[in-house]
Amino acid sequence: DDRARTKVVFSGDLGQPARPVVRDPVAIEDADVLLVESTYGNRNHKSMAETVDELLDAVSETLSRGGNLIVPAFALGRTQDLLVLLGEQTLAGRLSELKVFVDSPLAAAATQATLRHANVLDAGTRDILRRALAGNLPMHLRFTESVDDSKALNRIRGGAIIIAASGMCDAGRVRHHLERNLPRSECGVLFTGFQAQGTLGRRLVDGARSAKLFGEEVPVRAKRFTLGGLSAHADRDALLGWLRRFRRAPKRTWTVHGEAETAVGFARAIEDELGWRASAAIRGDTLEL
Repeated sequence: DDRARTKVVFSGDLGQPARPVVRDPVAIEDADVLLVESTYGNRNHKSMAETVDELLDAVSETLSRGGNLIVPAFALGRTQDLLVLLGEQTLAGRLSELKVFVDSPLAAAATQATLRHANVLDAGTRDILRRALAGNLPMHLRFTESVDDSKALNRIRGGAIIIAASGMCDAGRVRHHLERNLPRSECGVLFTGFQAQGTLGRRLVDGARSAKLFGEEVPVRAKRFTLGGLSAHADRDALLGWLRRFRRAPKRTWTVHGEAETAVGFARAIEDELGWRASAAIRGDTLEL
């Protein structure tokens, strides 16, 4: 039965990473059916140098005004990326005496798990994370575990960087910090990853002047910042570069994990640039292999 021998390849977070935190992905050279993500199939990420400059601007501007910087971030991957970047910039002297709070038990566990598998990290990342956790950086780092510890952060009026989940602001402890800090013009919110349609994070990025939190409308006076190069999802050029390493075209290729317009556009790009047979798989579609 040909169907029993069909090779299906799922492309997840493939392509070039935002920074060399982990080893480069292994290339795949052939597949009968390919499902390739299209999250950023319509654009490219900013360079790491530009991303670091954006981070420095967000931190420096917010702290200089005496406010807090709230950072909605995914507990696995994004939080560790941020800690490494902040640690690197303090070592380089571009930031100093930061007070960083990671308000996520899952992020704390994920950071420890990351270091238990240090063999998959590059040497610089291992060193920064270990020094940060040991308190050997010009940066105060604290992981909050209990609910009481989390609530205590709401008493900090300024000078804190608070990293908390969820990354798109639809759940988790970050919503409490947004409730307290969004109405304050001296504060800032730093978005570090993709904000899907329909999420609170997307509405804030798009310029919403108020946010509904815990049943109440909260005015948004805090300044909003975004980072353009930290996503673990490959951008358009990286995805196409990964696809070009196939020795032969898959029999069928579907673009997935992207907003409908982006998925359709990236499928068209695959057809135009590679000459493959590609279509977008939209939520609810049934695909016959």
